[in-house]
Amino acid sequence: MERLPGFRDFYPEPLPNADAWSADARNHIFRAWRETARRYGFREYDGPPLESLELFTLKSGDEIVDQLFNFVDKGERAVAMRPEMTPTLARMIATSERAYKKPIKWFALPQLFRYEKQQKGRLREHFQLNCDIFGEADTAADAELIALLIDTLRALGLSSDDFVIRLSSRNAWQEFFAKRCADESKAYAFYQVIDKLARESAENSHARLAALGFSLDEVRAFIAAGEPTAELRSVLDSLTARGLGAFVQVDYNVIRGLAYYTGVVFEAFDKKGEFRAIAGGGRYNNLVKLISGGKVDLPALGFGMGDVVLLELIKSRGLLPKFTAGVDVVALVEDEALRPETLALVQRLREAGFAADFSLVPVKGDKQFKRALELGAAHTVRLERSPEGEVVARLKHLQTREEKVLAPDTVVAALGR
Repeated sequence: MERLPGFRDFYPEPLPNADAWSADARNHIFRAWRETARRYGFREYDGPPLESLELFTLKSGDEIVDQLFNFVDKGERAVAMRPEMTPTLARMIATSERAYKKPIKWFALPQLFRYEKQQKGRLREHFQLNCDIFGEADTAADAELIALLIDTLRALGLSSDDFVIRLSSRNAWQEFFAKRCADESKAYAFYQVIDKLARESAENSHARLAALGFSLDEVRAFIAAGEPTAELRSVLDSLTARGLGAFVQVDYNVIRGLAYYTGVVFEAFDKKGEFRAIAGGGRYNNLVKLISGGKVDLPALGFGMGDVVLLELIKSRGLLPKFTAGVDVVALVEDEALRPETLALVQRLREAGFAADFSLVPVKGDKQFKRALELGAAHTVRLERSPEGEVVARLKHLQTREEKVLAPDTVVAALGR
């Protein structure tokens, strides 16, 4: 029985083969995500992995259905596995925003699902860091969110030599469009062409733009000028004041194809150009109003960062630490008569916060010691009877080979807790 295409099994290290996914590496990323978001004052939320299909078509249109795992459930409801977290979050905010002081700063680590062709850096499921701010229209919120994105990547060891945040503005593009075309119905098609400029041939882009009444040369000239708008200048000034200016640049090639973006947009890229975008996001001031049917109107912005591309990037830079079982102490049971006392000691160690392990069944001492080494244990402890009949503990530091003989009830204190 094999797993479904595009899905992953996560194994503890050491991995069974070179293609296996590491649960330890995933947790390493999750810890960096959670800790950095916490430092920025963001609170964690979550939502159901199964939602009404309408929630996603309302935001992205009916064309998204082909990309979803969707079905009709036993209650005759059209439902889908969540392909993204923002619609769920907008629904939650729309129903409960009065219970929270503004701005609302939340993050989540959802598993997301899309039924699409597998390719490098893109599977049919992935985990993602989502960070969003609601209730603040000022560009200070945009700068705060981008600073969080930068520091999240820095927390994993990446530097300005490894990645760059490319800033753009939907407002700038809308102004460009409005000066040259009065037909607003063509706007979405225009943005789709711009979003694909780097991936389409010049001939295709020229033809598609010409059909909309635009020139590829004037589009390229606008991008090349890269003149920051007032809102982008405000964001850049804020990031520079934090000492993060080296991580960002204005790049109007970034437009974010999703129709609901309304202001500053951005994407994170590795500087070597080896991978897909690491993260992306921007301001989407109209989504809560759309989801709530006009009942709630809150400015909003956010970004998403997937684990698949991110893991490949930090592996390529040699930034993944070596993972071990993380055991502090292995208790060696060489005298089975002392197993009850050893179990009591193991329990005290665990209650004190140490990761402690022992052999569940009788095993020769040398095999127990070998197992301690395999687990990467920092210490072993072994109970024995002294010539006077007292039970003592031999606590050994495996790296220095230093050994202490202690009373069993002082082992925890000797380890520093």
